[in-house]
Amino acid sequence: MTSDPQNSAGEAPSGLPAALGAYLLWGFLPLYLLLVTSVPPFEFVGWRIIWTLPFCLLIVALRKQFPALRAALSNPRTLLALFISAILIAINWFVYIWAIMENQVYAASLGYYLNPLLNVLLGTLFLGERLSKWQWLAVAIAASAVALLSAGAITTLWISLTLAFSFGLYGIVRKQVDVGSLPGLTIESAILLLPAMGIAWWYAGSAEGTSFGNDWFLSAAIVFSGVVTAVPLLLFAIAAKRMSYSTLGFIQYLAPTIVFFLGLTVFGAQLRPVQLGSFILIWIAVAIFVADLWARTRRARKAAKDAV
Repeated sequence: MTSDPQNSAGEAPSGLPAALGAYLLWGFLPLYLLLVTSVPPFEFVGWRIIWTLPFCLLIVALRKQFPALRAALSNPRTLLALFISAILIAINWFVYIWAIMENQVYAASLGYYLNPLLNVLLGTLFLGERLSKWQWLAVAIAASAVALLSAGAITTLWISLTLAFSFGLYGIVRKQVDVGSLPGLTIESAILLLPAMGIAWWYAGSAEGTSFGNDWFLSAAIVFSGVVTAVPLLLFAIAAKRMSYSTLGFIQYLAPTIVFFLGLTVFGAQLRPVQLGSFILIWIAVAIFVADLWARTRRARKAAKDAV
């Protein structure tokens, strides 16, 4: 566990508050989306991109990260990677927003339960990482959960798999480039800005008209999407620097758990038996994954302590 916030002894500040803040915000994101349910998901993604860029630039200025931004912009390989990651995150945003607005809350929750387990598998395929026997067992159980859904709830399975794969591949791509989370998101938003403006322009000229500019509350909620996008990512970046990634791995399950219970309570979504069975298998897989992660972290700390 990381240390407490900096004190007189000069200890490093803890990343736990930032991590909890990030995943709590991501977990309760569906409540915010209730405010903009009248906005078509495709249009909302366009506005989200448009309003994320200026807010990111503001935080970049406050954190004095323009040198990092310029360095990334001057590197063709980095720009190519961020172009790919921008497409992946746009797909992820659209599917998640569509799923919540269509009351497919459990499918969205399951996608983010699957994501960490998928990340482990993608690490073996693309990064040459090796899985422990317990990790293989967790992945196998997660695969059985997907197979169960394919047998009884295939109409929503694509949502969970698209969310898991788009965000998992997004992480793999971003891992290949030396750029911070915030400068990276800023460039991704800039890459997506032109098509986002095209979406906004198309809706403005459609028979239904644009959702922005007609009602002050709805317009303010749309503008707030920039804050909702950038703030949790900034908190995540702070947490990732101040605490071990394995410890951060425990906390990431907070968000899909909150989404699951929001589905049961606020959204009143029907939980079908096949979905419940799939969730039970995923929870077993997550428990095995987390227990193995915790055990390996403790062994690594003990080895480091003994080496001193």
